[in-house]
Amino acid sequence: MKSRRRALLTLLVLAAIGAAATMALRSPAVLADIFRHEAMRRLADPIDPDLFDGKALRVILCGTSSPLPDPQRAKSCALVIVGDRAFVVDTGPESWKTLALMGFPGEKIAAVLLTHFHSDHIGDLGEFALQTWVAGRKQPLPVYGGPGVDKVVAGFNQAYALDDGYRAALHGPDLAPIEAAQLQAAPFRIGMADTHDESEIIFDSDGLKITAFDVDHAPAMPAVGYRFDYGGRSAVFSGDTSKSSNLALHANNADVLIHEAQSQRMRAILAEAAQAAGNKVVGKILEDIESYHTSPVQAAEVANAADVRLLVFSHFTPPLFSRLLNPLFFEGVDAVRPGSGWVAGTDGWRVDLPIGSSAILQSQMSLSPTRW
Repeated sequence: MKSRRRALLTLLVLAAIGAAATMALRSPAVLADIFRHEAMRRLADPIDPDLFDGKALRVILCGTSSPLPDPQRAKSCALVIVGDRAFVVDTGPESWKTLALMGFPGEKIAAVLLTHFHSDHIGDLGEFALQTWVAGRKQPLPVYGGPGVDKVVAGFNQAYALDDGYRAALHGPDLAPIEAAQLQAAPFRIGMADTHDESEIIFDSDGLKITAFDVDHAPAMPAVGYRFDYGGRSAVFSGDTSKSSNLALHANNADVLIHEAQSQRMRAILAEAAQAAGNKVVGKILEDIESYHTSPVQAAEVANAADVRLLVFSHFTPPLFSRLLNPLFFEGVDAVRPGSGWVAGTDGWRVDLPIGSSAILQSQMSLSPTRW
């Protein structure tokens, strides 16, 4: 009898505690204290400071989706970190949100490099301009690209001009100097050759060399990939391309190659399903892009021809919603490139290439807000 009474009393006490906790969580005063604690914790806990220690060439993927909607991935974007500077390769829609979820400090971004001018590679360019400016950038943000980049940059500058003016007026010249708000086109000459075999060194300073090279994404021209060399380590980005011998040439002996991937089998299934559903427009688009991109097996062949150490797949067409689809999407890759020489990238995937070492370190960045 006493044990039953004790059990009943315990239940009543727990119920009372639960009711009190529920009432407390409805109290604005209590919620304000919780919010204050969380805000202080996050703002005092910035992104990994080792990112900017200059001891490695680092790559972080900030967008691994193709134009088709994917709730888990932003559109095309990658970061290359050298010392205390970051260079962005493409600014696809939602890619700034991915960086913000990482807590990445926008003031560290020194330049943007565009592989080509499809919307899924440039859609967030205005956000990169705005967010890096209000984060503390004090000069215009360079945007590298092939012929036509001046038109892209001018368009985004015009679209954001009113917003820039509002913020400059509100925050003042010390925080938001209006002369620093804009993007600044940094054009280079290549990307238009029908032979897709040209290259150009577009940046060479403080030990970092960036080479732009032609790839084949016709009729989208210019279309280029990029190679970053720093401290004896190297990272290469394919951009959008069909299988490219020029890419293989410029990826020679690279530590890591980030390469787009299109499953032709899955694309064909989607095209067939769209036609069967009466959606001829989507069906035709999916048929048109068959030769527009590189299959995973072809990308593996490029990586092998270039003697690349690690192949990282990105820009997935169709969307790679689940790892359960990996055996279908990457069908045949293990036969071409067996072992651990490839990985399917995700938003936040990080590759560190330590200077003075042959190590390739891989990890996943957290995508929960750590810096507001």
